[in-house]
Amino acid sequence: MRNSTCLLQPSLATTVALPVIYSFLFPAGSFGNILAAWIFSRQAPTKRTQHIYLVNLVTANLLICCTMPFLAAYFARGYQWPYESVLCRMVNHLGTLIMHISMYVTIIILCSTALSQYATLKKNSDTQYSQAFNETFNRCVLQKFRQPKFAKYFCIIIWIMVLCITVIAITYNVQSMATEEFRRCYNLRVEADEFSTKMAASLATACFFLSFMMVLWSYCSLTRHLSKIQKNTCIGEKHLIYRTVKRNILVIQMILIICFLPYHIFRPIFYVLLTNSDCPMLNYLVEIKNFLTCVAVAKSSLDPVIILLPDKTFKKSLYGLFTKSTAEH
Repeated sequence: MRNSTCLLQPSLATTVALPVIYSFLFPAGSFGNILAAWIFSRQAPTKRTQHIYLVNLVTANLLICCTMPFLAAYFARGYQWPYESVLCRMVNHLGTLIMHISMYVTIIILCSTALSQYATLKKNSDTQYSQAFNETFNRCVLQKFRQPKFAKYFCIIIWIMVLCITVIAITYNVQSMATEEFRRCYNLRVEADEFSTKMAASLATACFFLSFMMVLWSYCSLTRHLSKIQKNTCIGEKHLIYRTVKRNILVIQMILIICFLPYHIFRPIFYVLLTNSDCPMLNYLVEIKNFLTCVAVAKSSLDPVIILLPDKTFKKSLYGLFTKSTAEH
């Protein structure tokens, strides 16, 4: 294919904007997630289902933040490093591996968090309204997401599965680079030609859209459920609980839409258009992919604000931490 010999020339936006963005996201995300990890390790209850999901979410975020300095240096050089260099090996294999593993762990955990909150609310609902739902699905599947033991083993399985898929793709990447004529750090041929890379990308994209649809389903189901209750009775204080859970699920849905949906819509288009032999077009496609990846990665730095703060236990622990510090002074 002619695109395997196409020499990509990154634009000024890529070599300036992306390094600046990653350099800003790294300290912000690291501080917020380290603070969250410290609070969870000292004060948050360890057996709560929501806590298990949030701990894994913070872990994935910190791993993504660790890759940001390398990504900033990588794009600042216009990914022109020789393949044999240590920095290229770290960014192209270890950095890519960590980033993609953590990204899809994050997506699945966000979905699990939404289902867990929805399942908890459904369990505490009045039985006369619960009959409108499929109780078999609710009891056998949905309620599993609110059980701490299930949450713990489910997160372990997620890490292992995503790790295996990503390692396979990176292994084929290494083998292809060994025979590549142009031994630069970024190898377009791997993305254009390798079956394993496309297969891993297809599985990851399917995983995202499955998670996306599950969160959308839980939000729509909760909205219908709340509307039915409001029409038939006055739910008083419970209304605040419903509104809180509905807000939390909506926030997760918006994160998936803003941060991850553009990347996963563009990814199939990217692979289809890679068959084109037009070098300027390929250069343009790679730059779009890099910026959409940056948007997806940016979510890890924003999580302490948009995901962790709405958690009641985390917010109470954070408030207690600062009030205690103020009292001591």
